[in-house]
Amino acid sequence: MTTSHDIIIIGGGVMGSAIATYLLRDDPSLDLVVVEREPSYERASTTLSDGNTRIQFNIKENIQISLYGLDVLATFAEEMAVEGQRPDVGFRRQGNLFLVDEAGEEEAREALALQRSLGGEVSWLSADELPQHYPLLDGSGFVGGTLGHQDGTMSPLALLLAYRNKAISLGASYLKAEVDRPLAEAGRIRGVSLKDRTVLSAPVVVNAAGAWAAQLAERVGVMLPVAPIKRQVTIFNSPVAVDGVLPLLFFPSGLYVVHERQGTFTCGRSFADDPHTLDDFSWERKRFEQRLWPELAEAIPAFDRLKVNSGWAGLYAVNTLDGNAILGEWPLLKGFYLANGFSGHGFQQCHAVGRYIAELILDRSPALDLSIFSPQRILDNTPVFESKRRII
Repeated sequence: MTTSHDIIIIGGGVMGSAIATYLLRDDPSLDLVVVEREPSYERASTTLSDGNTRIQFNIKENIQISLYGLDVLATFAEEMAVEGQRPDVGFRRQGNLFLVDEAGEEEAREALALQRSLGGEVSWLSADELPQHYPLLDGSGFVGGTLGHQDGTMSPLALLLAYRNKAISLGASYLKAEVDRPLAEAGRIRGVSLKDRTVLSAPVVVNAAGAWAAQLAERVGVMLPVAPIKRQVTIFNSPVAVDGVLPLLFFPSGLYVVHERQGTFTCGRSFADDPHTLDDFSWERKRFEQRLWPELAEAIPAFDRLKVNSGWAGLYAVNTLDGNAILGEWPLLKGFYLANGFSGHGFQQCHAVGRYIAELILDRSPALDLSIFSPQRILDNTPVFESKRRII
C-alpha cells in the first residue's frame, strides 16, 4: 500500500514535533505526517534528558539559538495553547554555573564577552566569590566561573507534548510505525518504506530520528558521523543544608550536578568509553560509585557522604565530527533534510532548529542564519568545534 504526502518527518520527538509545528504554522495546507516508532516516548532522548537550556556556548550561532529559545519560552504557554489548554513546562531559571580552571580561563572569558555582546545575561564570579555565593564550593582549583542568569531547567515531556499537540491541532498526522528505510531515485528522495512494507511517498523527508539517524540515513546512501551513545544520570540525596536552589554546576571535566530540590541532586558525566548502543538503557550504580563519586566529592567535599537513590540512562546522538548539529538538505540527495547530531543539545535547540528547517523546506529566508551547521561540512571534512578544548 502506498499513500502520498507533502512532507514526511521521521521521528516525533521534540525536534520532529517542533519542525512539524513551524511548517504548519507557515503553511496550513501541507499534508504532513510524522512517523514515530515509540509514541510512549519511554526511551526517547527528549524525555530522558535533563531538560536544561543555556546560552553559555562559544559559537555565535549556538548562542543565538538559545536566545531565540528563551524568547519562545517567554510566551510558550500562550502560543502553544490548544482549545484553551495552555501547556506548563515548569521552566525554572536557577541558572547555570560553569566552573573554570586555569587552562580554560582564556576561552571562558572570550565566550563570556561574546555572550554579553549578543544580549546574554552572564556574569563572571571570581574564585573568592564562588564560596561566598555558594558555600558548597570552596573555590579551590578554579579561577572563577560564568553564571548564566537566564538558564534553567524544565519538563522535557511537557515541552515535547506541547509541540506534538500543537502540530496535531494544525493538521499534522502522527503515525505509530517504524521506518525501515528512506526511498530515493535519481538523486531525489521519494518517501519512506515502513517495517510493515507500507510505502509513504513524499518529495520531502526530514530525518529527525535522533540516535537512529545515521542507521536510517545509511540505508539511502547518506553517511552521517552520528553515533548513538549511552549516557547515565544518577539521583542522590545529601544531608547538606542548601538555601534556595543552586544553579546547575558544570565542572571542567564535563561532570555536572543539578540541584533538584532540598537535598536531592542529579549528576552525570560523559566518558570516552561510553558504550555505543541503540538498545541498552540500563543504569549502573557502580559506575557512579567508582567513576563519578570520587571526582564529585573532591569538587564538593560535602558530598563525601550521600545516599544513592536511583538513576536512568538515555541515548545521545553524538556528532563524532565536531559535536554540533547537522542542519539542512543533504547536498547529494534532493529533498532529504537533516536535523541530527545534536550531541546532547537538541532539547534546548528545538525552537530555533524547528523554525530553521521549516524555512529551508518552504524556501523562506531564514530569520537566523544557521548555515554554519550545513551538512556540506561533512563532505568537506571541515568541523566546527564549539570549544577549543573540545569539551561540550
